Amino acid sequence: MVCIVLNSTFVKAAVCPEGKRKIEYFDKASTNLSLEVRISGGKTWYRRYYDARGRLRQIKLGNESDLSLNDARRLSAKVGLQVAMGEDPLQKKMEARMAPTFAQFIEDQYRPYVRAHKRSWTTDISILKNHLLPRFGDRYLDEITRTDIQQMHIERRMAGAAPASANRLVVMMRFIFNLALSWETPGIKVNPCKGVPLLEENNKNERYLSVDEAQRLYDAVCKSDNPMLKFIVPMLILTGARKREVLDAKWVDFNLERKHWRIPMTESGRARHVPLSDGALVVLSAVPRLSDCDWAFPNPQTLKPYVSIYYPWDTARKLAGLADVRMHDLRHSFASLLINSGRTLYEVQRLLGHTQIKTTQRYAHLSEETLLAAANAAAQAVGGVMLPKMMTLKA
Repeated sequence: MVCIVLNSTFVKAAVCPEGKRKIEYFDKASTNLSLEVRISGGKTWYRRYYDARGRLRQIKLGNESDLSLNDARRLSAKVGLQVAMGEDPLQKKMEARMAPTFAQFIEDQYRPYVRAHKRSWTTDISILKNHLLPRFGDRYLDEITRTDIQQMHIERRMAGAAPASANRLVVMMRFIFNLALSWETPGIKVNPCKGVPLLEENNKNERYLSVDEAQRLYDAVCKSDNPMLKFIVPMLILTGARKREVLDAKWVDFNLERKHWRIPMTESGRARHVPLSDGALVVLSAVPRLSDCDWAFPNPQTLKPYVSIYYPWDTARKLAGLADVRMHDLRHSFASLLINSGRTLYEVQRLLGHTQIKTTQRYAHLSEETLLAAANAAAQAVGGVMLPKMMTLKA
């Protein structure tokens, strides 16, 4: 080790002494900056520092052929500032090398995780394949910035996607980076999706069936070529269950004596329990039980749950003059009937299986008529005493 005030002429002419493999020249004009000269003729700039544990570390700044003496001094000063601020430059460099690309992280960690923990994992894979991997696949995770996320969001919307579709990309990227953070993935310190605002979604089309419309729909499904549709649709209206919950229902899930239906797997990943009304029990009693079949509403030809019933449903709703009614609107209609019968949002939440009350709040406006009736009931209760006197005061 030799300590001298380095200059450009010396740096260019420096050689490794005969009999040595390498030699270090420390610059007296720049603390802890050194030039390593090897017998091969190669020259490299290094900066020494002590980490937070007091260990002597050395970080490579670059080759002499790429960095001048002044460049090396500036980089050395920058490293010194980072150390003074409590950072470990070498550790950051090592983490950067270990950070996976977006495609590597998805393939090695994200994909196996969602397949085991998410029921809708196939949707995730589709979004990744069509949108996220083509855009970010070759980028390192720690290179993806908030600006990148915002640009993706804007471009998706400008390409004609609905606000919900554009938002879905941001929500998924946020989930991916939250997992990367929780798994302490090298190089990931922040979620670049944090603070990216979502577009306002005004596409929550909530359609409610009137009693007359429900009757017309029932008449239409009874004429359907699908023999199970006349049981499936009333079951949806009378329980508020999701389409897939009814289609996948098994007889073993129903306890007709206790008027109870246990749905073993829901969107939340947990079982939920649905009380069976007298109307639902009538429907179940009318469903033909097929021999050697565990499913309650199976395709009679395959004895397996229907994969889709869209075409018979579409035919029936058009026949009833209700082409705008979606199958999920039957669930909305169940909630509407509950609210306007005086039931509370808490009761609706429990019956629909919502995990959060804010999801049920969308039906709050339906209770206005019911609340007005309740207010009038209070007025009628005391009106006989108060109102005559009020009228006298007015006169």
